[in-house]
Amino acid sequence: MSVEVGSKVKGKVKGITNFGAFIELPDGSTGLVHISEVADSYVKDVNDHLKIDDEVEVKVIGEKEGKIALSIKKAIDRPEGQKPAYEPRQQRQGRGDRRPNSNFKPKENFEDKMSRFLKMSEENLSSLKRNTESKRGGRGGRRG
Repeated sequence: MSVEVGSKVKGKVKGITNFGAFIELPDGSTGLVHISEVADSYVKDVNDHLKIDDEVEVKVIGEKEGKIALSIKKAIDRPEGQKPAYEPRQQRQGRGDRRPNSNFKPKENFEDKMSRFLKMSEENLSSLKRNTESKRGGRGGRRG
Protein backbone atom coordinates (compact mmCIF):
# COMPACT_ATOMS: atom_id res chain seq x y z
CA MET A 1 0.00 0.00 0.00
CA SER A 2 1.31 3.43 -0.87
CA VAL A 3 -0.59 5.14 1.97
CA GLU A 4 1.44 5.13 5.19
CA VAL A 5 0.10 5.28 8.73
CA GLY A 6 0.55 8.81 10.08
CA SER A 7 0.41 10.51 6.69
CA LYS A 8 -2.13 13.18 5.74
CA VAL A 9 -3.83 12.90 2.37
CA LYS A 10 -6.72 14.43 0.48
CA GLY A 11 -9.63 12.14 -0.22
CA LYS A 12 -13.13 12.16 -1.61
CA VAL A 13 -16.23 11.01 0.29
CA LYS A 14 -17.68 8.03 -1.58
CA GLY A 15 -20.17 6.67 0.92
CA ILE A 16 -21.85 7.62 4.18
CA THR A 17 -23.25 5.19 6.74
CA ASN A 18 -24.64 5.57 10.24
CA PHE A 19 -21.22 4.58 11.67
CA GLY A 20 -18.93 6.70 9.50
CA ALA A 21 -17.88 7.65 5.98
CA PHE A 22 -15.90 5.85 3.29
CA ILE A 23 -13.17 7.97 1.74
CA GLU A 24 -11.45 7.23 -1.59
CA LEU A 25 -7.74 7.98 -1.29
CA PRO A 26 -5.44 9.24 -4.10
CA ASP A 27 -3.97 5.75 -4.70
CA GLY A 28 -7.47 4.36 -5.42
CA SER A 29 -7.91 2.55 -2.10
CA THR A 30 -10.81 3.25 0.24
CA GLY A 31 -10.67 3.89 3.98
CA LEU A 32 -13.21 4.46 6.72
CA VAL A 33 -13.55 7.53 8.92
CA HIS A 34 -15.42 6.28 11.98
CA ILE A 35 -18.17 8.59 13.30
CA SER A 36 -16.01 9.32 16.37
CA GLU A 37 -13.22 10.63 14.11
CA VAL A 38 -15.36 12.99 11.97
CA ALA A 39 -15.28 16.09 14.19
CA ASP A 40 -14.14 17.37 17.59
CA SER A 41 -17.74 17.92 18.67
CA TYR A 42 -20.38 15.22 19.19
CA VAL A 43 -21.54 13.78 15.87
CA LYS A 44 -25.08 12.41 15.91
CA ASP A 45 -25.37 12.09 12.13
CA VAL A 46 -22.42 11.98 9.73
CA ASN A 47 -24.60 13.63 7.07
CA ASP A 48 -24.57 16.85 9.14
CA HIS A 49 -20.78 17.10 8.58
CA LEU A 50 -20.06 15.39 5.24
CA LYS A 51 -21.70 15.00 1.85
CA ILE A 52 -20.93 12.58 -0.99
CA ASP A 53 -18.10 13.86 -3.26
CA ASP A 54 -16.79 16.28 -0.57
CA GLU A 55 -13.00 16.74 -0.66
CA VAL A 56 -11.58 16.20 2.81
CA GLU A 57 -8.13 16.01 4.35
CA VAL A 58 -7.68 12.86 6.41
CA LYS A 59 -4.93 11.33 8.50
CA VAL A 60 -4.23 7.62 8.21
CA ILE A 61 -4.41 6.30 11.78
CA GLY A 62 -4.24 2.58 11.12
CA GLU A 63 -4.18 -0.24 8.62
CA LYS A 64 -5.14 -3.81 9.46
CA GLU A 65 -5.98 -6.70 7.14
CA GLY A 66 -6.37 -4.36 4.17
CA LYS A 67 -8.74 -2.02 6.01
CA ILE A 68 -7.60 1.58 6.39
CA ALA A 69 -8.68 3.63 9.43
CA LEU A 70 -8.84 7.38 8.82
CA SER A 71 -9.46 10.48 10.94
CA ILE A 72 -10.61 13.92 9.91
CA LYS A 73 -10.25 15.50 13.35
CA LYS A 74 -6.63 14.31 13.73
CA ALA A 75 -5.77 15.80 10.33
CA ILE A 76 -6.52 19.31 11.61
CA ASP A 77 -3.34 21.18 12.53
CA ARG A 78 -3.62 22.84 15.94
CA PRO A 79 -1.11 25.06 17.67
CA GLU A 80 0.84 23.08 20.25
CA GLY A 81 -0.91 22.85 23.59
CA GLN A 82 -4.37 23.61 22.19
CA LYS A 83 -6.91 20.92 22.97
CA PRO A 84 -9.85 19.97 20.77
CA ALA A 85 -13.23 21.48 21.63
CA TYR A 86 -14.53 18.05 22.57
CA GLU A 87 -12.42 15.39 24.21
CA PRO A 88 -13.98 11.92 24.53
CA ARG A 89 -14.13 10.26 27.93
CA GLN A 90 -11.67 7.49 28.57
CA GLN A 91 -13.04 4.01 28.03
CA ARG A 92 -13.34 1.82 31.07
CA GLN A 93 -11.83 -1.63 30.77
CA GLY A 94 -14.42 -3.33 32.94
CA ARG A 95 -16.21 -3.33 36.25
CA GLY A 96 -13.00 -3.71 38.24
CA ASP A 97 -11.65 -0.44 36.85
CA ARG A 98 -14.23 1.72 38.61
CA ARG A 99 -12.78 3.99 41.22
CA PRO A 100 -14.84 5.54 44.01
CA ASN A 101 -15.55 9.23 43.79
CA SER A 102 -13.13 11.21 45.96
CA ASN A 103 -16.08 13.21 47.37
CA PHE A 104 -17.87 10.04 48.46
CA LYS A 105 -18.53 9.87 52.20
CA PRO A 106 -20.39 6.91 53.67
CA LYS A 107 -23.62 7.86 55.42
CA GLU A 108 -23.02 5.57 58.35
CA ASN A 109 -20.08 3.66 59.71
CA PHE A 110 -19.84 -0.07 60.31
CA GLU A 111 -20.92 0.09 63.96
CA ASP A 112 -24.09 1.98 63.04
CA LYS A 113 -24.92 -0.52 60.33
CA MET A 114 -24.28 -3.45 62.68
CA SER A 115 -26.47 -2.04 65.47
CA ARG A 116 -29.26 -1.33 62.96
CA PHE A 117 -28.99 -4.89 61.66
CA LEU A 118 -29.09 -6.40 65.17
CA LYS A 119 -32.13 -4.33 66.10
CA MET A 120 -33.98 -5.41 62.96
CA SER A 121 -32.96 -9.02 63.59
CA GLU A 122 -34.31 -9.01 67.14
CA GLU A 123 -37.59 -7.45 65.98
CA ASN A 124 -37.96 -10.04 63.24
CA LEU A 125 -37.21 -12.93 65.62
CA SER A 126 -39.67 -11.70 68.25
CA SER A 127 -42.47 -11.29 65.69
CA LEU A 128 -41.68 -14.76 64.31
CA LYS A 129 -41.85 -16.28 67.84
CA ARG A 130 -45.17 -14.56 68.50
CA ASN A 131 -46.67 -15.90 65.29
CA THR A 132 -45.44 -19.47 65.76
CA GLU A 133 -46.47 -19.68 69.46
CA SER A 134 -50.05 -18.78 68.65
CA LYS A 135 -50.22 -21.55 66.06
CA ARG A 136 -48.87 -24.15 68.51
CA GLY A 137 -51.41 -23.45 71.16
CA GLY A 138 -49.86 -20.44 72.81
CA ARG A 139 -47.57 -19.75 75.75
CA GLY A 140 -45.31 -22.70 75.05
CA GLY A 141 -47.54 -25.17 76.93
CA ARG A 142 -47.97 -28.70 75.57
CA ARG A 143 -51.25 -30.37 75.08
CA GLY A 144 -51.37 -34.02 75.78
